[in-house]
Amino acid sequence: MLNTLFSGIFSSTTETIAVPQFLLCIAVALVIGIFLAAVYSYKTKYTKSFVVTLALLPAVVCVVIMMVNGNVGAGVAVAGAFSLVRFRSVPGTAKEIGTIFLAMGAGLICGMGYLGYAVLFSLILGIAMFILNKVNIGADKRLEQDRILKITIPEDLNYTGAFDDLFEKYTEKYETVSVRTANMGSLFKLTYNVTLKNPNDEKDFIDDLRCRNGNLEISMARQEITNNEL
Repeated sequence: MLNTLFSGIFSSTTETIAVPQFLLCIAVALVIGIFLAAVYSYKTKYTKSFVVTLALLPAVVCVVIMMVNGNVGAGVAVAGAFSLVRFRSVPGTAKEIGTIFLAMGAGLICGMGYLGYAVLFSLILGIAMFILNKVNIGADKRLEQDRILKITIPEDLNYTGAFDDLFEKYTEKYETVSVRTANMGSLFKLTYNVTLKNPNDEKDFIDDLRCRNGNLEISMARQEITNNEL
């Protein structure tokens, strides 16, 4: 029974794929793509275009592999065509790239006719992805404490060491990123990277800074890892 379930639906002598086999492979690939898109969407920021593409990608790869059908020259040409996609798209996160490879792998297995293996492969990797997202493995809790702090001060305030005591009180570490003038030189805008000791003290930190900079503009934002970092 298992041998039948996980055997290929194409015979070694098949040169022309029958329409029922063609439609069955596409249907299985579409179901796998929808499943992978649903798993990817769980607890992940995504765009509609990426999810739709992810759902269709296994079917596209499946059809391409079926049409190549053992032709080495055509296989090389297809590989070259797929490699061009990298230069026509923006860089993605490691998770996006990994999911695309997963979808392409499932589509390739479908295109080879091993539908049982394609389903099993997608279930195992999809469940693994779901569990890893659920437990939030690899999350760095220190990112909750990292902030970008921007302070505006009047030109007559010497910013060198002006806030050191407050940084020592509220932050674990800090560094000056940039200093620039504004408003025809009457103001300075300072940018710092800081790591808060306690995120709950953020408001108290800002209030103390306001007393020091004459209640001018202060902004604080979370530090984010850019999408093109792996």
